[in-house]
Amino acid sequence: MKKICLYFEIHQIIHLKRYRFFDIGRDHYYYDDYENERSINDIAERSYVPALQTLIQMCKDYPEFRVAFSLSGCGLEQLEFHAPQVLDLLQELNATGQVEFLCEPYSHGLASLANEESFAAEVKHMSDTIYEKFGKRPTIFRNSSLIYNDDIGAQVAAMGFKGMITEGAKQVLGWKSPHYIYSCAADPRLKLLLRDIKLSEDITERFSRQDWSEFPLFADKWLDWIASTPEGEDIINIFGELVTFGILQPLSSNILDFLKAIPALAKERGIGFALPSEICEQESVGTLDVPYSISWVDEERDTSCWLGNVMQREAFNKLYSIADRVRVCGDRRIQIDWDSLQASNNFRFMTTKPGYQYRGIYDSPYDAFTNYMNILGDFIARVNNLYGGADNEEIDGLITLIKNQGDELEAKDKEIERLRKKLEKYNPTEFEEESSEEAEPKKVAKKPGRKPKAKKE
Repeated sequence: MKKICLYFEIHQIIHLKRYRFFDIGRDHYYYDDYENERSINDIAERSYVPALQTLIQMCKDYPEFRVAFSLSGCGLEQLEFHAPQVLDLLQELNATGQVEFLCEPYSHGLASLANEESFAAEVKHMSDTIYEKFGKRPTIFRNSSLIYNDDIGAQVAAMGFKGMITEGAKQVLGWKSPHYIYSCAADPRLKLLLRDIKLSEDITERFSRQDWSEFPLFADKWLDWIASTPEGEDIINIFGELVTFGILQPLSSNILDFLKAIPALAKERGIGFALPSEICEQESVGTLDVPYSISWVDEERDTSCWLGNVMQREAFNKLYSIADRVRVCGDRRIQIDWDSLQASNNFRFMTTKPGYQYRGIYDSPYDAFTNYMNILGDFIARVNNLYGGADNEEIDGLITLIKNQGDELEAKDKEIERLRKKLEKYNPTEFEEESSEEAEPKKVAKKPGRKPKAKKE
């Protein structure tokens, strides 16, 4: 039976304000509050609220319907502060039991390409946040903009995730189909779900384009394309952004009517729905080698939109040169700014690739680079000031010492657990007695000579 795996991303750009060179050292607040509030409320009203209301109704009307979401931590913070009604709708969706929340880097940043420890810390932060908000710890991972390579897959597997979603990029698939389950070449424990680019972008990019040969697109035609895929190619991964509904594709295009029609028409064609975690319970058909990074952005499906020119690489390297210092500093305000400065859109604004139009407050990629580097200059100075003017060698030595001590403690904990299991194997009775003693509540002995006080009438 063919099954559709439907997933939507929810992320919100945090807009930085105009920050001049002369503000460095004087102004430590980097955000355009007006634009942040305006944009999140606009998107919530035009997209998130009507789209989520539609999905809630679909879950109520069709118990077999399934949908997955991934929220960035930065996006979640913006929603909590400016548009809490969106979180209420997500909670209502969660209560249906037909929804799964995936994990991603908290900042929606590029740490997976730069610093393993920072990447792992972000993922843990987001996993804890999802558990706190929705009551279940995620088992499936998606990286920012579906960025993936073999090394990232191995690290995600080591974190305990059983699956990861990424792009069905032609440069890695070749003759293979995205409609199967694959495994990470570096660690086959991790299952890979690959986006069907054409079927996904028929909705997210081409739906309302009147010059498209398939316009207008109706749900029955789109589902016929799915039903006609070759026998055995049963996993149809449709991934996109939730802003597809109302922003990328206007509501006047009847995009929500298209969405609402899918469950009933899919049932007529014998097509079902599944969550990513349900699909990852199945066996993979083999490993997939991805030696170079891929993503779901632009025709190249790589990382060139963030790191394709000298300005972007300079900003990226400068930012992550202090990643270790930020991670161990323990300053909450620094951590919040760190998340915002990592967000991938900061580097996307600097792209010189043709065809990219939206740059927020910036007039050009050079304007974006200058503004970001001014802010980064102030931020780096604040981080270094936390270390009392120590030079780089002293700071790096301290960070290395902390890391080594942490690794030693972790290794000792694993050794203790290994020895405990070994002892338990040879002395099961002793461990059973210890467990029962721990379970029994201790009785508190009464002190002699004390009588309970009589109650006053």
